[in-house]
Amino acid sequence: MFSVDIGVDLGTANVLVYVKGKGIVLQEPSVVAINKDTNKVIAVGAEARQMIGRTPGNIVAIRPLRDGVIADYEVTEKMLKYFINKACGRRLFFRPRVMVCIPSGVTGVEERAVRQAAIQSGARTSFVIEEPLAAALGAGLDISEPSGTMVVDIGGGTTDVAVLSLGGIVCSRSIRVAGDKIDEAIVRYVRRKFNLAIGERTGEEIKMTIATAYPKDEEEKFYEIKGRDLLQGLPRAVTITNFQVHEAIKETLEDVVGAVKEVLEKTPPELSADIVNKGIVLTGGGALLPGLDKLLSEETKVPVHLADDPLSCVAIGTGRALSMLNYLSGKDGKNHSMSSLRR
Repeated sequence: MFSVDIGVDLGTANVLVYVKGKGIVLQEPSVVAINKDTNKVIAVGAEARQMIGRTPGNIVAIRPLRDGVIADYEVTEKMLKYFINKACGRRLFFRPRVMVCIPSGVTGVEERAVRQAAIQSGARTSFVIEEPLAAALGAGLDISEPSGTMVVDIGGGTTDVAVLSLGGIVCSRSIRVAGDKIDEAIVRYVRRKFNLAIGERTGEEIKMTIATAYPKDEEEKFYEIKGRDLLQGLPRAVTITNFQVHEAIKETLEDVVGAVKEVLEKTPPELSADIVNKGIVLTGGGALLPGLDKLLSEETKVPVHLADDPLSCVAIGTGRALSMLNYLSGKDGKNHSMSSLRR
């Protein structure tokens, strides 16, 4: 009665926290700034993200999740604790139940690490749910019917593609290619094309400002980038176009398209017919890349729809899943897509 239900989209790029009855109460970057001398946390979230690439020797800004899984367990635990306290307030009489999303392709060890991190962060009970299932719930899709629904969730570290039916995942594919790999591709291209070194934050800004997945409908756009000249070692500014950015990210987008095609090839014929009628639903921050829906539709010959709020779908679905535990777990309490760990 007095406990709080919390859904956490523990993303490589951003953490979103959903509180039952309140909706999404927190959305911040998955970054932690730590003093190496004292091992104390200096900043978390947006404040820490401002420090990336700009810290003195004794301070380091860490992204504790890489490719959708925990890369630094202790820092992830501290970050989770900070966000849960910030979302719910420190004066909780009863510890909350926490549901955390995970990519569909994680190993058992990686899954246990996520659940244990939630417990250590103050959760009474922790559950995990696979990202495509959470994305479908958050997008308001009816996955309880014996009818196929296809979801493509493009986050910061992973792209999860899944076909859902009767409340579960029929076939899926998770690749560690998503928003971060697009940023890295832009950084590499600028280095190779202009002999200019730029940071990952600048690469992300270029992506968010002028990147496009479908340049056929675009007019030429220009963006000035500043960095360090690799030949002279001095600061320099160059101008890049949206067509050049597309050239930089083309191979990364092909990997995403390949994963979607792979799942479509594995889909049972009856469910394939449903997907042709309903189309593919795009969720996640990466789905906001202009023209991505057109590119996928052209490559797969299937209609592609962007979810109403792609960035928040997984977090909302993670929160909603807590009120559907009995249904999602099945009558026998067993389901591959969800499990719990009690302290």
